[in-house]
Amino acid sequence: MAVTVLSGTSGALYYKPAGTTGSFGESGVNVGSDEITVEPYLNFKVGDPVKFSVINSQTGGSGTGTLPAGISAGTTYYVIAYAAATGVMQVSATAGGATITITDDGTAAAPNEFQVAYADYAAVGQVQSWAFEISRSEIDVTTIGQTAGQYAPFRAYIPGFADGSGSATVYVTNEDSALSNRMVEDVLQRQQVGCAFKLYTDKQSTEALSRSIAMDAVLLTASLNINPDDAQQVEITFRPAGVPTFDFSTSA
Repeated sequence: MAVTVLSGTSGALYYKPAGTTGSFGESGVNVGSDEITVEPYLNFKVGDPVKFSVINSQTGGSGTGTLPAGISAGTTYYVIAYAAATGVMQVSATAGGATITITDDGTAAAPNEFQVAYADYAAVGQVQSWAFEISRSEIDVTTIGQTAGQYAPFRAYIPGFADGSGSATVYVTNEDSALSNRMVEDVLQRQQVGCAFKLYTDKQSTEALSRSIAMDAVLLTASLNINPDDAQQVEITFRPAGVPTFDFSTSA
């Protein structure tokens, strides 16, 4: 079978905004006002799609407990209000809809707690290009006492920790809610928990057939390039916040 070389036209960048993961306990649920209180000064915005879950605060994995009645795990809700100074949030079952009714505060005994997080990766349609570099450190394991010879002995090395760094060039648009604009603002977000990228080298309509690199990330810089002749561009740099997930294989 002939080999088909992939082109950059099949690439894509998907993003979860920084500061869009928050936690709260039973005491953070207000049944009377149908509000929850998460950490202050996060980055939730009206219209953000979010999902709720119970997590173990010590491991970060799935926890045991029951979400407040009126909230279902795996269901997408939409932020209709978030006060950054207090962390008070209200959500709706539909975008721009009415506040959901919460009838009890659920159960989440320590170390378990409730979590609200941006629902899923969203496509950034204003990306000109992205890049991601992977490197390995080297560890010198040269030993002394080698047999003398005519030529100088060579040092010996083994591979050490891996590291990665990435960048994306995005266009600035006049649409306030564009994710490309939000990425620029997110560089200055104090709490970047929730920030994540999914970098597609080959985006297909079926996810199982796509090739990608996914990672939680920290945003580092935003370099603006403004001149009279070109579209306004910003180069954003980032690093993985943990171990990236590489999925370069496909299955039907």
